[in-house]
Amino acid sequence: MSTPNSTRLISDLEFRQKPVKLLYGALFLLMVAVTLICLLPPIWIIVSSFKDLKEFYQVPPTLIPRTFQLDKLARTWQEFSFMQYYINTLLVTAGTLVFTVVFNGLAGYFFSKLKPRGSELLFVLVLWTILLPNTVGLVPLYSNLVDFPILHLNLTNTYWPLWFMAAANPVTILIFKNFFDAIPDSLLEAAHIDGSTKMGIFFRIIVPLSGPVIVTVVILAVNGVWNDFFWPFMLLKEQDMWTVIVAIYNLKTSLPQDIQFIGLTFAIVPPVLLFIVFQRYIMQGATLSGSVKG
Repeated sequence: MSTPNSTRLISDLEFRQKPVKLLYGALFLLMVAVTLICLLPPIWIIVSSFKDLKEFYQVPPTLIPRTFQLDKLARTWQEFSFMQYYINTLLVTAGTLVFTVVFNGLAGYFFSKLKPRGSELLFVLVLWTILLPNTVGLVPLYSNLVDFPILHLNLTNTYWPLWFMAAANPVTILIFKNFFDAIPDSLLEAAHIDGSTKMGIFFRIIVPLSGPVIVTVVILAVNGVWNDFFWPFMLLKEQDMWTVIVAIYNLKTSLPQDIQFIGLTFAIVPPVLLFIVFQRYIMQGATLSGSVKG
């Protein structure tokens, strides 16, 4: 089925003009170049990890490997206990997803639908935190994690700080709020008339309608966990607590460079597969807000 001209950026009539064709071609080549710049480094890491040691250090390097030593994957996985690091990363990911979706979703619901007095000012303050450099809060935040206020708990070598920090993400709150704004208030009013509480409305009405935006947030959160290095490195000192990225960094002195590339491959593959499988939900999350009202 052909796409209606009204939904196209360039109509058929405009595309017949030579300047428009040249502009379209230039933009297309630019997008191809940007795509290659983004894809070549991870592809290079994955492909190079299968080379034998001699070819790996060969100068000039080979673009297409002459050898594929697939057994290096199994040997590296077993010898350096990557299964444990995977389990640790999955634990961090699971807790992060729960805190991200529940607490940031409730915050978005608070600012979008409940709107008590003073919530507009509070929302502006939340947005202002996006403008603050990340380095501003590093020292006080780390100090509070070493000696948690009032309770005087040392939260290092635990995953709780990583989960707590995921519970207050201003960007995620903004994403949830913008999506919830498109949900008709009449649905919530009808549920309230039927006797549902505000929390009941959130879990029985808002959440079932928010599948696409939740999946989008989940993809972003999972990608963030697998790429996060600073806080896991600062907080997780014991080896049996390390995530994949921290393990690769801490073991780099004992790992040959080709094995380090295999470790990076182990770190790259899960978020890439997740994004490939669920990428369509990102577009649905962006477009569904216009269809909910209908």
